[in-house]
Amino acid sequence: MTKGLHYTVNPLLGRVAAPPIAEAHGWIKGRDFPADKPLIDVCQAVPGYSPPPAMTDHLAGIIGDPATSRYTDIEGMPLLREALAADITRVYGGKLSAGNVLITAGCNQAYCLTTLSLAKAGEEIILPLPYYFNYQMWLDMQGIRAKHVAFRPDNGGVPDLDEITAAIGPATRALLIISPNNPTGSVYSPDVLRRFYQLAKSRGIALILDETYRDFMPHDDAPHDLFQDPDWPGTLIHLYSFSKVFCLTGYRVGALVGAPALVEEVGKAMDTVAICAPRIGQLAAIRGLNALSDWRRSNTLLMRDRLKALQSAPSRNDLGYELISAGAYFAYVRHPHRGQSAAEVARRLVEQQNLLALPGAMFGPDQEDYLRVAFANVEKDWMPEIAARLAADAAS
Repeated sequence: MTKGLHYTVNPLLGRVAAPPIAEAHGWIKGRDFPADKPLIDVCQAVPGYSPPPAMTDHLAGIIGDPATSRYTDIEGMPLLREALAADITRVYGGKLSAGNVLITAGCNQAYCLTTLSLAKAGEEIILPLPYYFNYQMWLDMQGIRAKHVAFRPDNGGVPDLDEITAAIGPATRALLIISPNNPTGSVYSPDVLRRFYQLAKSRGIALILDETYRDFMPHDDAPHDLFQDPDWPGTLIHLYSFSKVFCLTGYRVGALVGAPALVEEVGKAMDTVAICAPRIGQLAAIRGLNALSDWRRSNTLLMRDRLKALQSAPSRNDLGYELISAGAYFAYVRHPHRGQSAAEVARRLVEQQNLLALPGAMFGPDQEDYLRVAFANVEKDWMPEIAARLAADAAS
């Protein structure tokens, strides 16, 4: 029985660790940081800029409409579903329609509802290391086994196809891939993604491809050509978020894209959990897709500049930390303090260097040598300062 309660809490939920971001933010609670060495927060992936007036003014102008407070269709507003299908077609090619799209309250919910529709307790989903912690937490709550495949720092963080193949068993229902990756930042090539897709297709499992950060690719090439396969809905489930690209983290709007039959099944869960995604978030996403293409592009270029600055900052000889991979919003670094836990290193960094990063152990087993740096929160001119503080820690 949970302490202080006279009733029983689901033991599956009780065994899940507390949310890591909240824990890390607790390390700085009540602290003041001096002006000459301010806190650099690279803990959570939050846009370091606000939505443009073209977005906020538009929303302010329509918030008084009574319809804004009402439910939408379970699957989302038709205009948004159509706009996202058109946007995906523009980026990837292929053929999509609104019937392939279900709008959710953020990408986390898209993942939760997708995996709920694919697997039941006792079945398995392959989750390569290091994983996005909320995804592991959700599977644990559902009694779904997460089968891990090893982190490959020698391969820029890209999972090994043979290891994934060996991990597929009779209870496997899906392979989860995030590209650009959270937490490593790794961007998987179109060839690698096609191999994962072909493997999933040949073994009769789903490929869940989370592309939350695809608007911040380091190049203009299409991330992959999987939507050009006429049979893509039979295998591929694409997850997306409007949170980062349009600065809508608090509006909670994301999407899953797949076969209409899957959309229909997930709609049952959506109706039960939330009925629909928040209408105001959907209206914001429609505005973003239809009227903010130039602003969206400018932020793609802004993030590329920050990535380049981050990649060049570790070139100093005394850094001590090793940049394993970087891309989109994240970098994954190996700390030099062998034998010390990632949490020890992360706590010392915030206490002595005023740098808040997440320990790798929050992203799964065998990650004690690593930290995640959410560099997209920080202007490019601050990247050398991040490197300087890491170097100071390495020398301590």
